[in-house]
Amino acid sequence: MINPFAPIGRGVLGILGEIGHFSTFVGRAIVASLTPPMFLGQFLRQCMQIGYFSLPVVGVTAVFIGAALALNIYVGGARFNAEQFVPNIVVLGITRELGPVLAGLMLAGRVSAGIAAEIGTMRVTEQIDAMTTLSTDPFRYLIAPRVLAATLTLPMLVLVADIIGVMGGYLVSVNSLDFNGVAYLRNTFNFMEPQDVILGLVKAAVFGFIIATMGSYQGYNSNGGALGVGRAATNAVVGAIVLILATNYLITAFFVE
Repeated sequence: MINPFAPIGRGVLGILGEIGHFSTFVGRAIVASLTPPMFLGQFLRQCMQIGYFSLPVVGVTAVFIGAALALNIYVGGARFNAEQFVPNIVVLGITRELGPVLAGLMLAGRVSAGIAAEIGTMRVTEQIDAMTTLSTDPFRYLIAPRVLAATLTLPMLVLVADIIGVMGGYLVSVNSLDFNGVAYLRNTFNFMEPQDVILGLVKAAVFGFIIATMGSYQGYNSNGGALGVGRAATNAVVGAIVLILATNYLITAFFVE
């Protein structure tokens, strides 16, 4: 009678154990990121890899999302004779929600998988063990620079994405929906409030931390050669996306209340 429940119990214990291991890893990563010594060269390199080289992807995503959002809001507003609210809703939706979330999802696919693959390859080829043998802390040299770079650069990317996304909505509204350009921009700036942008930037910093820690965790604990590295990259992307969406709701609910 007890045997049928054994797989369920093992699954629950496995999940709890994984949560505990990840929490311990996150704690070590935070300590390594906030205490010396810090490897400035590695940090700057990761800022380029995570931030600068992700700018084209984030920018292209933002402009099309802003354009599509404006079109959909116009269609919905036309049913209630409320087309004039298009600029208000576009800037609110992009700064508070779509900008940080979509930028986070793009970086989860690009950055988190890359971090997991890079660190995972170093793990299976025993480079991390060699670092430890040479008295170099892998958390300070490999993980802390990536965590700091992702946490600091993603808000900058989101700020750029907000501007590009709003301009994407502006271009579609003016050129396709016959909005007056000056009136559109005036309504946008009059409706937007500082807390809308701040909320998006707070989300972006949290999402950047999640992306880097999840990728580092999966790569650091990978095993089984090339197959294990591929599995770590996949798990990093899936885990980062799920945590981003869940955290997005919690942050939004906290600020709304």
